[in-house]
Amino acid sequence: MTKKERFEAFVNYFSESYPQPETELRYSNPFELLVAVVLSAQCTDERINKVTPALFRDFPTPEHMMASHFDELFPYIRSVSYPNNKTKHLLALSKKLVEDYNSIIPNQVSELVKLQGVGRKTANVVVSVLYNQPAMAVDTHVFRVSKRLGLVTQTAKTPLEVEKQLVRHIPEEFISRAHHWLILHGRYTCLARKPKCEVCEITHFCKYFERLGS
Repeated sequence: MTKKERFEAFVNYFSESYPQPETELRYSNPFELLVAVVLSAQCTDERINKVTPALFRDFPTPEHMMASHFDELFPYIRSVSYPNNKTKHLLALSKKLVEDYNSIIPNQVSELVKLQGVGRKTANVVVSVLYNQPAMAVDTHVFRVSKRLGLVTQTAKTPLEVEKQLVRHIPEEFISRAHHWLILHGRYTCLARKPKCEVCEITHFCKYFERLGS
């Protein structure tokens, strides 16, 4: 199977099986999404969804959050990973949003990464989900699954290398959805320690599965 055929099989399967995948983070406006994605770094969406209802209730806007202080904000997110750093990030990014962006979430990756706690992956998630831009955020699931499937080369060592290879071969209109396809497949089927190949429906174009049988 050529790389082109593998990508075609990937897009065909998921566009038919999961035509409209969505993030599992719960949010009701752009600011909430940005905060949830920043908090989700190296943490599960399930955990984030447990802490954000109270956080969003008491700090519904960047103005509310910037008016807070560390000791007030920290208890809301103490159960997520790296709560000290993330508390500082939320205070700083909300202040910058108010002062530099009129409380509007930027729609460009180059602007989003200027916010504290926002790296390229987070920025790609935001522009993809909020603005439907063809951005490919590469987290651990995307990194692992895209390599196992054979969509990217094993020599791709960084998230940026993986992102570039995926974006190069996935049709633009499917890129934002493909991010969710890879995440969800990695979260529920292609697990890190023991992939569930016995129930996987895409083994017919998976390079990892091919090697198991060789």
